[in-house]
Amino acid sequence: MAEIIQRDGTWTFDGEMLRLVPGRDKNVSLLRKSLGELVVPLAALAGIAFEQGKKTGRLRLRLRDGADPLLQAAGGKLGESDDPYQLTVESDRYGVAEYVVDEVRNALLIEQVPPGPCDSYLLPGPSVPLSVSAGDGTASFDGEHIRLEWNWKTEEAKSASGTRMLALADVAAVEWQPAVGLENGYLRFAVRHSPTKAPPKYDPNSVELWGFKKDPLMALVAAAVQVRLPHPAGAPGQAESAEGPAALTAAGAPGPAPAEDDHDALLRRLRELGELHKAGVLTDDEFSLAKQAILKRM
Repeated sequence: MAEIIQRDGTWTFDGEMLRLVPGRDKNVSLLRKSLGELVVPLAALAGIAFEQGKKTGRLRLRLRDGADPLLQAAGGKLGESDDPYQLTVESDRYGVAEYVVDEVRNALLIEQVPPGPCDSYLLPGPSVPLSVSAGDGTASFDGEHIRLEWNWKTEEAKSASGTRMLALADVAAVEWQPAVGLENGYLRFAVRHSPTKAPPKYDPNSVELWGFKKDPLMALVAAAVQVRLPHPAGAPGQAESAEGPAALTAAGAPGPAPAEDDHDALLRRLRELGELHKAGVLTDDEFSLAKQAILKRM
């Protein structure tokens, strides 16, 4: 097991998953604290890196495209402080951070996790019910219905019809955009059979955001809805693919993995690592570390 404990948070890797717990330090963002603990399976990772600085460094996880509904909904627009897959590391823990990186990289190599996109979400998204007040309204989601309530700052043309209720089945897409500079942000729901070109200020299916502290929390609402919509890799309007290792059974649980003798699988991986080393793909140190990790499991 590899673990690094910092004021910014704690990351623990047990060989199969990374457990990310946000710290209680005052500098930890409201979004990360609200999101809480994340359990990231190894299969969701595309890579890990550690960047050293003079006073602090930064651990960064890179997830496979389509693995996390939060990243899908945010579209790469989360700020560094709000990104749950980054950890600030104090200079006296650089060695520990490098050890965590080595352990995760070796596991990715041994398990041959593909770096390409996923065809289903591998993280569950924020828990529901969920309610966030920011900008000109409050967005609530219970897993089946979205409720949009307006406040005194809402344009009258938008609030005149009262509270907006949207069934999840009627939502075709969700989009979150943070405020940038003079451009306001928004949380917008695209409703089937009701297309609109109205700006968020007047769109009854949107909450307009002005760049205040709670704005990023609207990304959690977007993610909770996103995970319940068809995966972007699937055909429009259809359920997630029934193929692949992350396929779901009719009961909604992960399908059984193909039966395979563990010892034979490890031997085969050893041979594959040897071939990669012989071909110059792996350095001597990388090959040695990966081989040791496999031998420990035999």
